[in-house]
Amino acid sequence: MQPFDHVRGVAVPMPEADINTDQIVPGRFMHKVREDYGRFCFHDLRFDQTEQPRPGYVLNDPAYAGAAVLVAGSNFGCGSSREHAVFTLADYGFRAVLAPSFGDIFRNNCYQNGVLPVVLPPDFISRLLACLARQPGAQVEVDLPGQQVTAPDGGVCGFEIDAFRKDCLLKGLDDIDLTLSMREAIDRFEQNRIQPTGKTS
Repeated sequence: MQPFDHVRGVAVPMPEADINTDQIVPGRFMHKVREDYGRFCFHDLRFDQTEQPRPGYVLNDPAYAGAAVLVAGSNFGCGSSREHAVFTLADYGFRAVLAPSFGDIFRNNCYQNGVLPVVLPPDFISRLLACLARQPGAQVEVDLPGQQVTAPDGGVCGFEIDAFRKDCLLKGLDDIDLTLSMREAIDRFEQNRIQPTGKTS
């Protein structure tokens, strides 16, 4: 998993509340091997039935090319538990999602895939969205060590994150990586658990 430290990048505004995982990645793509899952990101909103880009959709605006931050309305990532929703955001290039609240399972899936879900007060989210409306393509900075977000207009807002989750993101460790990092301790435990007779305790 790619470590997360500081990210400063173009921010995409999605002010709607209750953006669900089926919108983020339609279910019909979930059987596919994870190779460039970013091409499915918000697919049915980005493209029409003939696979042509829908004019006016935010991700089709050249101003947001190469975006790294998504600024959303409340309850982002609600709906099903599909981890593929985070796969597609990560593969598209998003490193952080900022919102007043998240679907719980989606939020946990973000931590496992190197995407930082940041809960911010609604008034600061509104401030960010207003900045992005005035200046499409503006950049937002997310500082995980300092636990703060800097808006395009210079406004700063702190955020909370569980210390364990923070440490794992900084080190680029998902649950499997974390377990493997303890391999020596696990091996020692297994060796000590085996009695001289070869029988386990």
